[in-house]
Amino acid sequence: MEDKVLDPKGLMREAYRIEGIDDSQCRSIFLDWALGVPVDEDSKARIQLVLDRYGDEFPDHPMTQVLQQGLVTMENPKRRGGWRSRER
Repeated sequence: MEDKVLDPKGLMREAYRIEGIDDSQCRSIFLDWALGVPVDEDSKARIQLVLDRYGDEFPDHPMTQVLQQGLVTMENPKRRGGWRSRER
């Protein structure tokens, strides 16, 4: 997948360029990026594509760790909230 399609706003590319970026900043950037993923696309596959693009080159970067956590979360999604959580 082309970089412009994978990362239309260039958020991931820029995150990997920022020196001294921390994990909380990476989580914020990741959230912004994830909100831009079209609803009909497989988010887990898109995360994996970003990892394939940047993960090997930057294995110790906090964004790589955030993306890996995103993959794990996508494997075991947990629904929170809703009427059932309030119904007792």
